[in-house]
Amino acid sequence: MQYLKDHEKKMKLAFKSLDKNNDGKIEASEVVQSLKILGISISEKQAEKILQSIDADGTMTVDWNEWRDHFMFNPATDIEEIIRYWKHSTVLDIGDSLTVPDEFTEEEKKTGQWWKQLLAGGVAGAVSRTGTAPLDRLKVMMQVHGSKSNKMNIASGFKQMLKEGGVRSLWRGNGVNVVKIAPETAIKFWAYEQYKKILTKDDGKLGTVERFVSGSLAGATAQTSIYPMEVLKTRLAVGKTGQYSGMFDCAKKILKREGVKAFYKGYIPNILGIIPYAGIDLAVYELLKSTWLEHYASSSANPGVFVLLGCGTVSSTCGQLASYPLALIRTRMQAQASVEGAPQLNMVGLFQRIIATEGIRGLYRGIAPNFMKVLPAVSISYVVYEKMKQNLGIA
Repeated sequence: MQYLKDHEKKMKLAFKSLDKNNDGKIEASEVVQSLKILGISISEKQAEKILQSIDADGTMTVDWNEWRDHFMFNPATDIEEIIRYWKHSTVLDIGDSLTVPDEFTEEEKKTGQWWKQLLAGGVAGAVSRTGTAPLDRLKVMMQVHGSKSNKMNIASGFKQMLKEGGVRSLWRGNGVNVVKIAPETAIKFWAYEQYKKILTKDDGKLGTVERFVSGSLAGATAQTSIYPMEVLKTRLAVGKTGQYSGMFDCAKKILKREGVKAFYKGYIPNILGIIPYAGIDLAVYELLKSTWLEHYASSSANPGVFVLLGCGTVSSTCGQLASYPLALIRTRMQAQASVEGAPQLNMVGLFQRIIATEGIRGLYRGIAPNFMKVLPAVSISYVVYEKMKQNLGIA
């Protein structure tokens, strides 16, 4: 009985937070307004589709009785919970860190839910990256060593790695890739909040463009801070057995041989890659979300796990495809000092050399294992994320 009373109290608060004009009814325009506060843009027509699943009398508005009847035995009891389905979730970790950071509500920040979600996402990312590390290392090997004369494919690449260093070598560089999740996530989240404050309009609202700019700047700030770890990851991945005893040994040897500058090789193409990646990722996700709400959201606003994972996977893949040439040039610049006989070229010089010697295809070397790891990475991170949410008591 106490549970039902508490539940009803929460539902009443949720209803009031949606009922902006306090007329006792929730209208489509109020749904649009509430979603906009959380950074989710939908049309009035799409908002009507959401209301249809709750509206019992066909008036296209929802009163308190309809709201209570619909959500009495539904755990989604506040507006943030109901519409969080369509937040671009931290759960989708595919090994690339260029996405716009997740949006947290004021309630999540006050209750401490935000750090639990970041922790759950971080652990999910660590497990996901470890599970797909062999494909990630293969991608780096193909980016650095693949050429017209050395036609490394997936099978020959794996064979080469196993022959050179055994099964353990498939995870070379994964330690740094996992360790950098925590500082990168923390810096990105903090920077995102700071940039949002700077870019907020006079009326206190933050539009989609401002969110995208804030997210891109936050990504650039985080990448700048942890970039030396990116260089270490690449050097360890292309390194031979016994060349480095670990990440600290690798850092020491790079510093001694090449100086501090070596830790920022490939930095410019890396930063330039943030805009096409994050922009296309966000745009495709918004398009897929709008399409689903427009054509398939007949009875519920909840798209379900497979639709969400599908949208996230497709949008991330499109973002990767757009920024991949820059990612390849970044990796080659990071590794070229450790490759015997390789000329030390800058970004433009390397781009021209690849086009001249390998053609456009040369800019996409290693993209096959990169795409192959997307689905397992997303699946692993989702399962671990859900398990972590249960353990941390996140609704």
